[in-house]
Amino acid sequence: MMMSSEIFIVSLVLLGTSFLVSTTLKQKFTRYSKIGLANGLSGREIAEKMLRENGIYDVKVVPGEGFLTDHYNPVTKTVSLSPEVFNGTSVSAAAVAAHECGHAVQHATQYGPLMLRSKLVPAVKFSSMLVNWILLAGMVVIALTNNPTILLVGIVAMSITVLFTLITLPVEFDASKRALAWLNRTNITNGEEYPKAKDALKWAATTYVVAALAAVVQLIQYIMIYMNSRDRT
Repeated sequence: MMMSSEIFIVSLVLLGTSFLVSTTLKQKFTRYSKIGLANGLSGREIAEKMLRENGIYDVKVVPGEGFLTDHYNPVTKTVSLSPEVFNGTSVSAAAVAAHECGHAVQHATQYGPLMLRSKLVPAVKFSSMLVNWILLAGMVVIALTNNPTILLVGIVAMSITVLFTLITLPVEFDASKRALAWLNRTNITNGEEYPKAKDALKWAATTYVVAALAAVVQLIQYIMIYMNSRDRT
C-alpha cells in the first residue's frame, strides 16, 4: 500500500493533469468550433435528426446556458445544448450534440450502466451534501481522541460518490462511441471533419478519467488515515 507521501504526490500530479486536460479540452473545442460543417447543419438539427433516426420522439432538444454545459436529463427527457452547440454549425457542435443524444439512446435502450447511475443519483446527492463535513469532523475527532469511527462514516459516504464517478466512465465512453458511429454512418461529418469530432470527444472523455482517478486517490488517502488511526488505538 502506498505511503501517505506517495498519495500526496499522486494527488498533485492528478491535479496538474486535470488542469492540463481541462485547458486542452477548451482549446480543442474552441478550435473545432471555428471549423464549419460542410452540410451546414446546426447542433439542434443534428440532435433532432439523431433522435429521430434512433426512433426517439419523446425527447426534446432545448437551449441551455454557459460553455460546455451540455447534458441529457433522463427525468425530463431533454437534451440541453449550450448556445455554441445549439446554434453552432461546427465540428464541435456536431460532436457534442451527437454525444448528448448518445445518452438519450442509452436511456431508450435501457443501457445498464446508465440505469445504475440514475438509481445512485439520490444517494449521491445526499452524501455529497454531508461528506465533506463528516470527513472534517472525523479528522478533528481523530486529532483530539484518535477515534476513527466518524471518519469511517465519511469514507462510506465518499465511496458512494466515487462509485458514481467510476460508473460514469463506461456511460460517457459508450455515448461517444454511439455518437461517432452515427456521425460516420450518416456522413453528418465528412472524411476531414470526422477525425476532429473524434478528437474532441476523446479529450472530453479524458476529463472523466482524470476525475475518476483523483476521486479514487482521495478515497485511498482517507482510508489510509483511518487504518493508521485504528492501528494506534
